[in-house]
Amino acid sequence: MKAKLSILLLCFTLVSWSQQKKISGLVTSANDGMPLFGVSIIVDGTSRGTSTDFDGKYSLTLQSGSQVSFSYLGYKSQTIKVIDQTIINIALEEDANSLEEVIVVGYGSQKKIDLTGAISTVKAEDIEKTPNSNIVQSLQGKVAGLQITSNGSPGAGPTVRIRGVNSFSAGGAPLYVVDGVFYDDIDFLDNSQIESISVLKDASSIAIFGQKGTNGVIVIETKGGKLNSKPTFTYSGYTGYQRAQNVVKMANAEQFVTMALESGSQADIEFVANAIQRYGRSRINPNLPNVNTDWYREILRVAPISSHNLGVTGGTESATYGVNASYFSQEGILDMENEYERFNVQSNIEVKLSERFKVGANALFSNSARFNPENGAWFQAYFAVPILPVFDTQNENATPTAFSDATLLGYRGAQNPFPVMTFNNNRVKQRRVLTSAFIEYSLIPKKLKFKTFYSHDYNTTSERNVRLPYFISENSQRAVSSIRRAEFNSSNQYWDNILTYTDTFGDHNLTAIAGASYRDQQFEALQATGDDITGIDLESSWFLDFADPGSFANQVIGNGDRLYSIAYLSRVEYNYKNKYLFNATYRYEGDGRFPKEIWLGTGSIGAGWVISEESFMQDNGVINFLKLRGSWGQLPNGALTGSAGTRTVSTLTTAINDLLTNGIISTNNFTDLEREILEETNVGISAKLFDNRLSLEVDYFTRDTKRLVIPVIQPIAGNTVLQNAGEMRNTGFEVAAGWSQRLNKDWSFSVNGNIGTLKNKMTKINNNLGYLDTGSAEFRQRSILGEPVEAFFGLEVEGVYQNDTQVANDPIAVDNNLEPGDFIYKDQNSDGIIDDQDRVVIGSYLPEFTYGGNLQVSYKNFDFSLAIAGQTGNEILNRKRGEVIFTNDTNIDADFATNRWHGEGTTNSYPSSAGRRKAWNQRLSTFFIEDGSFFRIQNVQLAYTIPLKKLGENMPEFKLTFTAERPLTIFKYNGFSPEVANGVDRQTYPIPAIYTFGVNIKL
Repeated sequence: MKAKLSILLLCFTLVSWSQQKKISGLVTSANDGMPLFGVSIIVDGTSRGTSTDFDGKYSLTLQSGSQVSFSYLGYKSQTIKVIDQTIINIALEEDANSLEEVIVVGYGSQKKIDLTGAISTVKAEDIEKTPNSNIVQSLQGKVAGLQITSNGSPGAGPTVRIRGVNSFSAGGAPLYVVDGVFYDDIDFLDNSQIESISVLKDASSIAIFGQKGTNGVIVIETKGGKLNSKPTFTYSGYTGYQRAQNVVKMANAEQFVTMALESGSQADIEFVANAIQRYGRSRINPNLPNVNTDWYREILRVAPISSHNLGVTGGTESATYGVNASYFSQEGILDMENEYERFNVQSNIEVKLSERFKVGANALFSNSARFNPENGAWFQAYFAVPILPVFDTQNENATPTAFSDATLLGYRGAQNPFPVMTFNNNRVKQRRVLTSAFIEYSLIPKKLKFKTFYSHDYNTTSERNVRLPYFISENSQRAVSSIRRAEFNSSNQYWDNILTYTDTFGDHNLTAIAGASYRDQQFEALQATGDDITGIDLESSWFLDFADPGSFANQVIGNGDRLYSIAYLSRVEYNYKNKYLFNATYRYEGDGRFPKEIWLGTGSIGAGWVISEESFMQDNGVINFLKLRGSWGQLPNGALTGSAGTRTVSTLTTAINDLLTNGIISTNNFTDLEREILEETNVGISAKLFDNRLSLEVDYFTRDTKRLVIPVIQPIAGNTVLQNAGEMRNTGFEVAAGWSQRLNKDWSFSVNGNIGTLKNKMTKINNNLGYLDTGSAEFRQRSILGEPVEAFFGLEVEGVYQNDTQVANDPIAVDNNLEPGDFIYKDQNSDGIIDDQDRVVIGSYLPEFTYGGNLQVSYKNFDFSLAIAGQTGNEILNRKRGEVIFTNDTNIDADFATNRWHGEGTTNSYPSSAGRRKAWNQRLSTFFIEDGSFFRIQNVQLAYTIPLKKLGENMPEFKLTFTAERPLTIFKYNGFSPEVANGVDRQTYPIPAIYTFGVNIKL
């Protein structure tokens, strides 16, 4: 019996084997006949599949009678039944207009053709090219209307603005939506995890998100498996280094001493003599000390950066899965304990339990540690005199390190940045657990489905800031050590329940969603500071238990907060014959922080006309797709702190008619606020031309912030409260265009570019002054009707007095005892006096024009890409140079030293060495406001794919990459970088160039 069974099984195996066959062929584009690389080829109903190589070729073993599907992004899929064929060549037709391309939007997705709002997408391969700790940095220069201001500090995220600034009192960061979950930041994500990024810019696109989405929304989809796909293993990694670029040149010893002598300051001349006496004379110039320190060079270093990522994705007939682990490490270019390290593990799974029932879950654990820099070191390095060395062996009383100190030469400040860099240790540990799960059930198959979705973001942050003791001089010491420990815990939970109805009847297509979103956000913090740590030399003693118990008084803080909110939301999408489009959104949201208006409803509408679908546009030979779209929407700002404050009554005794009189005074600082309302109108055009080679997106928007919250001074009492008393407007024009073409089987290229304009102005300020002041009194920023928010406000420099005759002939110069080398200010009101009435708007930190571009060229197995980015129309307050107002016995940058006025005709823009020390020339003026424009080569990458596939179907894909990130930046500003988030440069961390070598393996 066993023998018969064995023979039967053998026969069955032989028959099955005989039905297996191998097919091969070539997949090309039907449009130009060029081979297509990466076409997905799947045997229907199985996980068996492959993809085409660089020459468009493939081979696949399958069962006779199977159906094989060929699919490629931007092309129509084809399915072939295999019977007797052994060679199957396929010509895929381009999917005109890429109508089936799906864009992820709020609580669902839409076909690209159906969009009526302003949405930009960025491909995963463009994100992966950027070696940075925060994936948002990868978007710089890639999206019109999106401004990314970089931050060079390890682990620090960039400043992100979508279509400008929308509020005076609340934050401007966008909302991040990762796989359907809401986040305020995404510093826990790795570049290699990203599948796609969509930037939702207009009110119509973001209205469904309500008050969380006021500043725009960035939607991110992470990588996962696909149905009927075999397991795919990937490794991607790179290692490299960072180097500071555009390092500010400071005055050297000779320039500094020359300026000290020119200043006429006897004290400074004496300080130079003290340096010569202490450190000896220079052999090159005996009139100089034997010291010439470049402080920026001393505090900078070349720093390593690396990343490693390992993942597996796949799917069966009913489930998809993905697991990913990544490690990122970055040291800072500031030469101290300044670094960032992150380890992530992510997994996701979706299971189709039946034709109507689907479930899924996603989990991510992120563990990071960051050692924060002492940013004051940048400030100190700018001011430190070059005639001071880093170390001073004669400073015998210094402990534990003999650092130098400028006060030992007579200067007022220690200036040396190394003590704060060396004796401070600031560590931040963060652990995040991000989980989400959903259940989806089709109530009516292919028409009505219900989805319940729960997510939880739990974040714990532990800070440890240790100040070690040291002694450099009487003016530079820390006699008692201290430690600050802080624990922050946050929990953010969302529960969404959504009904989605989809139907097609005749030429009509309808999708409608309705649902509710519940949010529970909690925050707790406990902070304590202790002094005089026992055993401070050991890190094992860096706990509060080792501090003096008596030192905790008034240094312990505990607080917390909890916020509940609920929203009801709905959206309708309708199109007729895929050419007349309409959508509408409405959201009704409750927030207890605003008792004056707890519940608020806002919405949006959008319409589109696909002109290319009209009969008169058919077969025109140029335009393949043309859509006119427009939208209008409103949404509230939920970043405000809400209503708060007190009303108090106090007694007062004052003199009235020489008699002491008792009375009472009422003080009210209660802010009974309503939410700000963002209202935006957007019109745009989407087009594809010349056989879909040219793509074009054009948008114009007008965005108003109504009920703007601003500070208002109360009559009589004189205190300031926040009120809904202002309005602000942003307008802009955005263009994105791209051309993609394959020239022959070896060569292909694509060129993409985008530009964006922005005009910001205050349109209503309802307070007693008619303007709003921010910044300090010395460095004033003022918001004025018709001018940009928080514009720089000061005097306009017309020139520099060149000689005594010019001074004598100017009454203003005579009245103010001015001399040649002093500034000539413009008398704006022609009253013969230079005072506060002559101050005007002298610049804005908001760029008026941003742009970016990308070139990609492929030749056989080589790929080259070049990305650029830039901006113009913004200014920077060089506060480093301006703080001479507080102390004038410091160093100055080489630009000033070289271009200073030192005789008639030498310059008409810079004051003299003596003039630099005068209060007249230290007033905020156009001299301290500099052009913030820049052009940057953002990214250059050369990649080579080793053609291992030619050796066999099961060989891995192997790619080598060399990347240069920010290798060249061209600008005029006298600083490390023109990227300054708020436009005020006092101690900005430099943005380094990064060079890496990477390897990508796919099996």
